[in-house]
Amino acid sequence: MPYEIVHTIGSTVYFVFFLLFLWVQRTPRINPGAGWWAVAMLFALAARLALVVVFDDRSGHDAAVAVYASINVIEKFCLVMGLVRFFEVPARPRGFWIALLVIEAWIVLAWAGGISPLLRDGGVALFNAVFQVYAGWAVWSRRQLLAPRLLSITASASLLLALHWATFPFMARMPDWLTQGFMIGTALALTQYFSLLAAVLLSFQKRLLEAESRALDMAFQDPLTGLSNQRYMRTLFENALILAHRPHQLAAVIYIDVDNFKPVNDRAGHRVGDEVLKRLAARLRQSTRSTDICARIGGDEFVAICTQLEDADHAHSIAQKLLREFTAPLLVEGREYVLGASIGVSLYPLHGDTLGDLLECADRAMYQIKGGGKNGYRIHAGEAPA
Repeated sequence: MPYEIVHTIGSTVYFVFFLLFLWVQRTPRINPGAGWWAVAMLFALAARLALVVVFDDRSGHDAAVAVYASINVIEKFCLVMGLVRFFEVPARPRGFWIALLVIEAWIVLAWAGGISPLLRDGGVALFNAVFQVYAGWAVWSRRQLLAPRLLSITASASLLLALHWATFPFMARMPDWLTQGFMIGTALALTQYFSLLAAVLLSFQKRLLEAESRALDMAFQDPLTGLSNQRYMRTLFENALILAHRPHQLAAVIYIDVDNFKPVNDRAGHRVGDEVLKRLAARLRQSTRSTDICARIGGDEFVAICTQLEDADHAHSIAQKLLREFTAPLLVEGREYVLGASIGVSLYPLHGDTLGDLLECADRAMYQIKGGGKNGYRIHAGEAPA
């Protein structure tokens, strides 16, 4: 393939990838690695243009190669810096900067001082090969963090480029093979940067999915305790009713108001108070089944909806268990806190067929415990609210 066509293809590829990385980099809060790779593509493009536009390979060949090499090494530097930022590799960028300054000085001094081009290009080849090996290692060691198969391709392309650069001093002396070498290098670089671009897009997709998951958690979960919030509790209750419709089975709505919690907040502070609530929520979750619904509906108020109960005695045993858990001492930051719980219980379908009615009945029973001295439980005994 003619020399001009090879470099035109290479320049076009690098320009397209520069635009793609630049576009991706403009995405808010995107990983900074994309910005480094956009700059890398810009220098790779500039290096090719130096050969195609500024110089002719048939005249001033050594000068063309020297300029190409001095620009190309910056691309390798930006490649590695992007990998360090993207994968958060524990590296010292100062070493990369020093290596870049040393190789740039070597190229200038070798060309100006009349040092053998083979020796000059050998230094360039060593620099690029070492940086490509480092790139391959960095990607390979972090491949499990994102997409192992994709990043294995990136690592393989980097190592093949290291081998390819090892032949550069000899290719530079053989114009016929140099053209073929540029074709091979372009294909490997295309593979390397295409896989990196895919990695950036995958990381962006992962970030979106995580954000969506967090948004769903915020919509359905209490942010402090991780229990269901009141809105999600009402949604889940419909599923609980399906189970409760089985013959001779009941569902219990258990309303729990924590006793003596306000003094903890007032004396020990909200941080300790929050920790107490998280510990109580954990006890509530551990004391119920995975099919039950546990929710926090107020500052120190919890609700448990227990399904598939055989009879009212089953509700008694659950309430007794929860009362023991909520009255057991809590050790927080080296200090013991003894609280209590006023618990009201209503049963479906005996006391109502909607969550609103059942909560109202359980709330009445809970306030009867509050009025009688706190720290106990009661099952609603009256009729459902009109």
